[in-house]
Amino acid sequence: MASLREIKNRIVATKKTSQITRAMNMVSAAKLKRVERKHVAFTPIKSHIRRLLEDVLSSNPELSNPLLEKREVKKVGYILVTSDRGLAGPYNSNVIRYFDALVKEKYQSKEEYIVGTIGYKGYSYCKRKKLPLLNTESINSRDDVKFIDFQAMSRAFIELYLNNGVDKIVMIYAHYINSISQEIKEEILLPITDLVSDKTDLISDYIFEPSTEEVIDQLLPIFLENTLYGIILDAKTSEHAARMTAMKSATDNALEIIQKQNLVYNRARQAQITLELNDIIGGANAVK
Repeated sequence: MASLREIKNRIVATKKTSQITRAMNMVSAAKLKRVERKHVAFTPIKSHIRRLLEDVLSSNPELSNPLLEKREVKKVGYILVTSDRGLAGPYNSNVIRYFDALVKEKYQSKEEYIVGTIGYKGYSYCKRKKLPLLNTESINSRDDVKFIDFQAMSRAFIELYLNNGVDKIVMIYAHYINSISQEIKEEILLPITDLVSDKTDLISDYIFEPSTEEVIDQLLPIFLENTLYGIILDAKTSEHAARMTAMKSATDNALEIIQKQNLVYNRARQAQITLELNDIIGGANAVK
């Protein structure tokens, strides 16, 4: 059995750990509220750009663009969205496990796909597995999400798609449902196939200058970049929610361990006192 000093040290160390996890839980809760507000505020902007693009396409259903056209899929580009740090429960492992199962099921060789990563955890996994990577260094997934952080990679993927380097681009990320539930989603970024181009409720006709084609050419990259930004905000919300839940569980577990160790300590102390009393009584009887 451990000595009283060892048990006491264990209790003190666990209390310090619980203080750290409680603080991390509070920090994650504050960050979750902030990024959730940002995500909710951005949703109408993304919806407005989508409606505008659909209106333009509806004005001329015969319009075509390489970003809108389906083609035979020979190579797929994946964008993995993970975090830079751990201590977020199963957040990163769920994304990586989903991607790993997808690759094993669909592909026979690494020549059939290429991966771009956002977040150090995903980049580290791909480097360790020696998977084909688009980015040569980790792209940070900082708490204060900035579009410029991943703009270069999004444009590189679009250029790769336009040059027939890939035939489809898919994002894999953790979708935020609520603070205790996140769902791994697979969303097709390119080609853009979910736009409604045959709307009949147009209020008035548009007059385009210089041309409809050039308007579409300008709007589509904006739409893609905003879609990507919205997904990053969604994933970041899930990350903070997962970390908050994980730290809450860690704090509860630490408090449970402290209670059990206190019982062990009290029993050991009681046993030690009983032995001391027995020694005293035995010594007194021996003197008599």
